[in-house]
Amino acid sequence: MKIRELSIEGAWEITPQQHGDPRGLFMEWYRFDRLAAAVGHPLRLAQGNLSVSARGVVRGIHFADVPPGQAKYVSCVRGAVVDVVVDLRLGSPSFGRWEAVRLDDVDRRAVYLGEGLGHGFCALTDDATLSYVCSTTYNPTAEHAVHPLDPQLAIDWPVETPLLSARDSVAPTLAQARESGLLPDYETCRAFTAGLASGAGTA
Repeated sequence: MKIRELSIEGAWEITPQQHGDPRGLFMEWYRFDRLAAAVGHPLRLAQGNLSVSARGVVRGIHFADVPPGQAKYVSCVRGAVVDVVVDLRLGSPSFGRWEAVRLDDVDRRAVYLGEGLGHGFCALTDDATLSYVCSTTYNPTAEHAVHPLDPQLAIDWPVETPLLSARDSVAPTLAQARESGLLPDYETCRAFTAGLASGAGTA
């Protein structure tokens, strides 16, 4: 398993080592000890989700209030997606930047994104299936979205006409989310993460 930090602080790409023969293959798609060594603290597994999308669907950009936020470990178990991490933390050196990683059922990479980061993806195939575990359970009052087609973010989605949910299609822009006080604070996120590393934080 190879773990590579992305250009946005708090996000990593994980590439598993696959062992195959004529019968099929085996791999470790998640290792709490190796991820914790890279991230600096264990990932608390509080909820697991499965998302199936048609080709051209764009979901996101979703994020949660910090604390406690919601860290995610995302993999694609069928088909292919472009997975996008967006830095929504006010005061972050990379605020407003995004990075994309292809997740598919060939290389079987995963992406870890920490508390305060935004997450979205675009399905490249029909029935693209994401499996992801989260550090906290679903809390609708603490979860928010930024419009995935916001020109300020200028995310290069690999689809001519993205299909959005009703929620995402009316999500605020980054500027509107900032003005309304929805965005997480960089130093608050760092302090929360430091608390997790010391065992003092709650998730």
